[in-house]
Parts: sequence; structure tokens; C-alpha cells
Amino acid sequence: MPPPGNTLFDEYLAAEAPPDATGRPFSDDDYRRHVDGRARIDGVEAFLSSRGIRIRRGAPTDPPDAATAWGLANRKNRYFLDILASEGVVAFPSSLQAVRRVRDGGLATGVVTASRNRAQVLDAVGITGLFDVHVDGIDAAELGLAGKPDPAPFLEAARRLGVDPSRAVIVEDAISGVEAGRRGGFGLVIGVDRGGDGDQLRRHGADVVVNDLSVIDVTPGERIAGHD
Repeated sequence: MPPPGNTLFDEYLAAEAPPDATGRPFSDDDYRRHVDGRARIDGVEAFLSSRGIRIRRGAPTDPPDAATAWGLANRKNRYFLDILASEGVVAFPSSLQAVRRVRDGGLATGVVTASRNRAQVLDAVGITGLFDVHVDGIDAAELGLAGKPDPAPFLEAARRLGVDPSRAVIVEDAISGVEAGRRGGFGLVIGVDRGGDGDQLRRHGADVVVNDLSVIDVTPGERIAGHD
């Protein structure tokens, strides 16, 4: 099954977009630039804006077939939940190992995501207990937090962990996420390049870019080169 973003935006561009809108298909590059890491509504509006499309925002309660940005966002979420139910979730083994090394080293962990499906996804993989705190799309809405690249969700996670941002490490594979980490004054921002975006991750704030978290070692109590 195609990713929910591809299905949603290709359907929209083919059937509903204004005639003068750029009609090329939604691409992986579109996803990384406009959708990845952002709140559902922000990603929809950012992508539409990139194609010169403006539609009414509507409300979070809009049904998936509504001709509004929230309608599209809710349709995308319906597609995502269908995929989650039919195909489940496959985690990166090296990422899970990295989190476990961090916890084995006595360090606290948190998960920050714009998704409102955080609980379902973590439960599907069976890793909810790997994180001490979470800040997800539901938390952000309740607290009125701006989404990435605004650092507010990361700063809230640091607050819940009881750690100063300058003493915390952000690990992100989204351009919007590394930008949020840099803007939030976090001590180290690690970008994970899963799609050939290493240069973009660096430009937007990553101190270090790796292809896989298996290369990260955790040694509590030692200084990280270049950081307090």
C-alpha cells in the first residue's frame, strides 16, 4: 500500500486541485521538505502552498471528504490508520538498540512527535516503556504548542524530563526537527540521514549527521567534543 501522503496528495492533485496548480505527482522530496516531522495540518498546508494552492483551513472536526485543509488532513490520517491496522509497524533495530543503550547508561529518554497516533504506533511495536516522557500531537494541541520547526514541543519534553536543553540531545531524521533542536538551544542535535538529505540536515541545524544510529556510542559522564 502506498504511504498515506502519496495517496492523499496524488488523489487531490488529480481530481480536486485548481487547474493552474502544479500537477506533478507528490514525491519523496515533497514529503521531506513539507510534511516530515510537522503536525498533520501544517504538513498539508505547507505542501499545498508549495504548489500554489490555497484552500479554506476548516476545523479539526471536518470529515475526511471535506474540501478543506483539515478535511485533507483527516483523510490522510484515515489512510495512515488503515495501513497501521493492515501492515503494522516495523522499527529500525539499530534505533531501538540506541535507545536501550541510552537507558542502560542511566539517562532519561523522551519521544517528541507531531503525530496524534503516537500511542498506537509505540504500542504496535511494543516499545512504549522505552520512553520516560512523551510530547505528541495531542499534548501539543492541549498545551497550545506550535509545531516543528518551532522548538516548543522539544522544550516541553525537556521540562518534563527535568533537564536543561543545553544538556539534552536531539535525534531527528526530519529537517523540521533538526531546525527545532537548533532553535531550542539543545546541546547536541544529531541528524539521521535516511533519504540523502545530509546537507539539508546540516544546513538546518544538525551538529552531526549519521546514516544509522548503530554508529552512536553512549558514555555517560563524559563530555561530548565541542559541547559542555
